[in-house]
Amino acid sequence: MSDKKSTTRPRVRFAPSPSGELHVGGARTALFNWLFARHHGGAFILRFEDTDTDRNKPELIEPIMESLRWLGLDLDEGPYFQSQRTSIYQEHAKKLLAEGKAYLCYCTPEEIEEKRKMAQVTKQNFRYDGKCRNLTPDERSQFEREGRKGALRIKIDPHGSTVVRDLIRGDVVYAHAELDDFVIQRSDGLPLYNFAVVVDDVTMGITHVIRADEHINNTPKQLLIYSALGFDYTKVKFVHVPMVLAKDRTKLSKRHGATAVFEYLEKGVLPEALVNYLVRLGWSHGDQEIFSMEEMIQKFSLEAVHPSPAIFDEEKLLWLNHHYIMHGDPMRLGELAKQFAIKKGIYSEQEANAISADRWAAVVNFLKERNRTLVELAESSKPFLKDQLEYYDPKAIEKFLTPDKAKLLEHVIEAVKENIDNVSFTATNLDAAVRAKLEANGSSLKEVAQPCRVALSGLTQGPGLFEMMEFLGKKRVIERLEKAISMNINKK
Repeated sequence: MSDKKSTTRPRVRFAPSPSGELHVGGARTALFNWLFARHHGGAFILRFEDTDTDRNKPELIEPIMESLRWLGLDLDEGPYFQSQRTSIYQEHAKKLLAEGKAYLCYCTPEEIEEKRKMAQVTKQNFRYDGKCRNLTPDERSQFEREGRKGALRIKIDPHGSTVVRDLIRGDVVYAHAELDDFVIQRSDGLPLYNFAVVVDDVTMGITHVIRADEHINNTPKQLLIYSALGFDYTKVKFVHVPMVLAKDRTKLSKRHGATAVFEYLEKGVLPEALVNYLVRLGWSHGDQEIFSMEEMIQKFSLEAVHPSPAIFDEEKLLWLNHHYIMHGDPMRLGELAKQFAIKKGIYSEQEANAISADRWAAVVNFLKERNRTLVELAESSKPFLKDQLEYYDPKAIEKFLTPDKAKLLEHVIEAVKENIDNVSFTATNLDAAVRAKLEANGSSLKEVAQPCRVALSGLTQGPGLFEMMEFLGKKRVIERLEKAISMNINKK
């Protein structure tokens, strides 16, 4: 489909297996489907491919849906579950059998395994030899009297070929000689993956199959199923988007760090930052890096998806997240930071809720330049929102809060008390008053800046000293400076 709006509204699907959490690669695929649907006024459908009872974890269905909701990918239809559609697959399987386009195979798993081993010995690719393809009625009856139940195999013309026309990969030709009469329904009546996918896509009216590149080798089998069912697969557009790889160009996995959407939520990454980052994994619009959701919908096209694998770089994601923290609504970010502060045990729920929404918003504005995630922001807020300092860096105390600094800290307290009232307690006024007091007593700001910073925050790094004092307020500044003097650290 070109960038021009189609007269036929597309229908796309995201079809995860509930065998694991939604990872960033799957989320990127979901996003591309969703953006394509929204750009063309189509439908975005969620379908769970949950027929693999050995690997499925039903408890992961809701987390996957929650991850999609968190990313802002709303559904038009679904979720559908393959496990609830068995009768539909069986109906289509019976049709293929009745039309002679499929046949029952009575070979046991042990017999198939023996043939597989023989292929290994002769160093050949294993393909089913078609033993049951032309059984007589008597031979089928004999197998059934033995208690064998037949699996359903589709009949493939061994002399033909199938062309997968992919929007990104171009035409890929698969010779049928490299395929075999593959199983589409197990002997227990349950469908195999490729068969269920095609029946679903046909019955749900899917117009564009947008999925990861790793699925392209399934496509020729699926096209053969389309044809056997009597559907024109040329009306369906296939788009296999490039893989998402780690920085070492291997498949992204747990050993590379966080891979699940939920993990980035827990790290304090904003959904708009993750969506913005994911859309740039394999798609671009000129040199633009920052996209609102509205801009993505307006500008997204499948033609602009690159064929090369995309490299996932968490540092780039955090850079983007910092951008969204810098430019986000402080009230919203403050509420989110509060939630993380409670969730991570940084504040008790009572402590966090006792702090006003305006104060949480203010701390966001105060600290946003130095924090790339909401968790970092919540953690770094402690010295500025809590009445009492709970932590002093031991090395900072040893180095800067020495007895000889006590007099300098007293001068700072005098400057604060003598010259500045609560109304004029600003960074600019504090800077002027403190410098004047220190100079009048033969010292300089350089001598007291770090001791003062440690006294106020417990740390050697952070926002500007006088900005910190303004944020804390006159009462807290005096209390913390007096406490630092009274601590008598390293007193000789």
